[in-house]
Amino acid sequence: MATQNNTQFVCTECGADYRKWQGQCSACGGWNCISEFRTGVKKNTNKNSTVRNSQQGFAGKTSEIQSLSTIDVAKIPRILTGYEEFDRVLGGGLVPGSAILVGGSPGAGKSTLLLQTVCRLSKDLSVLYITGEESLQQVALRAQRLGLQSSSIQLLSETQLENILEHLNTLKPDVVVIDSIQVIFSEAISSAPGSVSQVRDCAAELTRYAKTNNTVLFLVGHITKEGHIAGPKVLEHMIDCSLMLEGDADGRYRSLRSHKNRFGSVNELGIFAMMDQGMKEVKNPSAIFLQRIDEQAPGTLVTAIWEGTRPILLELQALVDDNPYGNPRRIAVGVDGQRLLMLLAILHRHGGIQVNDQDVFINLVGGIRSQETSMDLAVLLAITASFRGKELSRDLIVFGEVGLTGEIRPVQSGQQRIQEALKHGFKRAIVPFGNKPKDSDKNIIGVKTLKQALEVLF
Repeated sequence: MATQNNTQFVCTECGADYRKWQGQCSACGGWNCISEFRTGVKKNTNKNSTVRNSQQGFAGKTSEIQSLSTIDVAKIPRILTGYEEFDRVLGGGLVPGSAILVGGSPGAGKSTLLLQTVCRLSKDLSVLYITGEESLQQVALRAQRLGLQSSSIQLLSETQLENILEHLNTLKPDVVVIDSIQVIFSEAISSAPGSVSQVRDCAAELTRYAKTNNTVLFLVGHITKEGHIAGPKVLEHMIDCSLMLEGDADGRYRSLRSHKNRFGSVNELGIFAMMDQGMKEVKNPSAIFLQRIDEQAPGTLVTAIWEGTRPILLELQALVDDNPYGNPRRIAVGVDGQRLLMLLAILHRHGGIQVNDQDVFINLVGGIRSQETSMDLAVLLAITASFRGKELSRDLIVFGEVGLTGEIRPVQSGQQRIQEALKHGFKRAIVPFGNKPKDSDKNIIGVKTLKQALEVLF
């Protein structure tokens, strides 16, 4: 059969399709982000050849029409990975027939985490690990260095899609790892590996295979300099779960966060520590992030954030210093920098504290990043303590969202955060008035405004 090619143009930022090339995407407004994409490729070379159609979905085999109430979801099993933190982020474990995209910066530990996971899964399931960037010897050396029992794992070094699908149809594995999707290519597409056409088409074929055969599919993805998964945006629409492994390459701790999950919450956070023997899960993150020095310094404060279904206590540090150059800096590590600018304006307007001529630095200890607004009050009190040179009590915890009018707004699961703090030995708390327990003692102070919080603490 002759090969038929239909050309479309796809935006790599939002996935919008166009019939011809144009400089700006009218859907997302991006410039120079539209690339050529070939669809409708049909190629029959042998009995294992595949047929691709851009209009076909990714949900696997078609089924008969059923009533929603008659579908038995209890028949869908969950496969535990052996890591409680990993299962937490996945929503309770792996779902057969799901496609999971794991991204992260180079050196974050994506391949290490997946290799450790599939080694545990291989005790009960058949596993095929396909590596396109490393040799089989390199993967074996990593497994030996980590002390993994990997005798039952099948390895394959391959980058051509047609050959991969042929091996999959022969072995019928329960779990497949593709490391990475950016190096996989199809002979039916003329563009280079990693291009929009190759990534989109190869991911679609692999996802369709996984759903048709109830195979758990892991796709490792590179990230761009902006921190997003490399390739077309439509790649994230094809898969069921998108995970991001975050953390500095020279740091010890890694955070696994879900950006999309069709089988669970997207707010869960898993914490891992990079050790000599690989990734080790941290089951009690609060105890790890609260390893504080004996001497208390001005500007150091503990706050409580809420990630998924649990509270996490974090140490927040602020440093306010004179700026001799007339251009004060605002640097936030682990905290939203734009929100810091807004909080400084609130501190000036409603707290009467002026730091416009000072350098302000904010840091979340441990390398963790959070966008939670419940840290607002802790950030302002830590900045004030550093500016005034006052040491705060070590048994104090602070949380609360601050509005533009200076009001302290209640946050989600406030009483659970207080209980977590009491469990770790904290005796005093400054919290929003709406989160104060009715039967609490005088050491738990509920405040309604920023001015009131400053008066209580200073």
